[in-house]
Amino acid sequence: MTTLPTPELFPAREQRVPQTSPLAAFQSHAAEINAAVARVLAGGWYLLGPETKAFEHEFADWVGVEQCITCASGTDALHLALRACGIGPGDEVITVSHTAVATVAAIELCGAQPVLVDIEPASFLLDPTQLAGALTERTRAVIAVHLYGRAADLAGIGAFCRAHGLRLIEDCSQAHGATADAGDGVRRVGSFGDLAAFSFYPTKNLGALGDGGAVVTRDEGLADSVRSLRQYGWRKERYVSEESGWNGRLDELQAAVLRVKLCTLDADNARRAALAAHYSKRLAGVRGLTLPAATPAGSNSVWHQYVIRCEQRAALAAHLHAAGIDTLVHYPVPIHCQPAYAGRSLARGPLPHSERAAQEVLSLPMFPELTLAAADRVADAVHEFFRK
Repeated sequence: MTTLPTPELFPAREQRVPQTSPLAAFQSHAAEINAAVARVLAGGWYLLGPETKAFEHEFADWVGVEQCITCASGTDALHLALRACGIGPGDEVITVSHTAVATVAAIELCGAQPVLVDIEPASFLLDPTQLAGALTERTRAVIAVHLYGRAADLAGIGAFCRAHGLRLIEDCSQAHGATADAGDGVRRVGSFGDLAAFSFYPTKNLGALGDGGAVVTRDEGLADSVRSLRQYGWRKERYVSEESGWNGRLDELQAAVLRVKLCTLDADNARRAALAAHYSKRLAGVRGLTLPAATPAGSNSVWHQYVIRCEQRAALAAHLHAAGIDTLVHYPVPIHCQPAYAGRSLARGPLPHSERAAQEVLSLPMFPELTLAAADRVADAVHEFFRK
């Protein structure tokens, strides 16, 4: 039987089982986080100081790249990555419609045009076969979104980008530590594209106590551009802007918290994997339920979410809620169907898999501090629903 070396945080049946819990993440690191915060407060340096520099070095080393530049949020990270590539008005960037709206918001912040393509129905990830139909003379980049903790098809997407001279930007906001094999060896996501963006929103696998993000890259020139853009375009001299930038800095408190949590990220991801395996074992064979697909050889998921599919999603979610179990839908409306974007012809052709996924996906409780007993409670409630 799979075991998780975590405290029994949610053992009682009368307690609600949250879908995720930033509070539990803090509680499991409370002593170290409190000490780190006290160190920053006493040090008197609160922006772009020693904690930020140390975290950037440690996170770059953990991802397997040379450069890491922290910033204010995951959206900011994508915006910085796009701008560092010179992408702006008149340019097009291809990505998926089944993603957080931040992916598309970052493209529009550059003044560029999002072009949305469909996903593979089993993985929920960008289908590389859809890229050719979206390509125009204005296409400059592809954003590969690693959704739910799983890597997109970087071999297929990367080959397309190389063939057409496009920038490849990885959106790793939900996949800290996931691995992929793009034909040149198994590596962590974030090390394959020209640049990659990470979010440290509190619910992420590596979460701060507020907003935060980072851009990583192997390219020193792109890294220098990102560093300049995140602080008003300053390069050689403070208060002298050599290009038009903005304030996108991460503060020292968040960097110190992230340093603490990075130390246990691999172990936390392993706990997520153990929980996912337990869910899959308990829910195998339930008619009317589709479980997460297996990952390809050379890849692993870090299980940011455990996402099932069910045609009776609303009824199942209501049943689980009544049983004291919280769920979420990531995401209920594809970007091209949302009020802010509908009617703008962002999609190149029909996106049936994205639209169907939005009607069926449901995220079960998933976070490292969740116990097997709580996961069993979730599985029991799912079985009960389908026995009705």
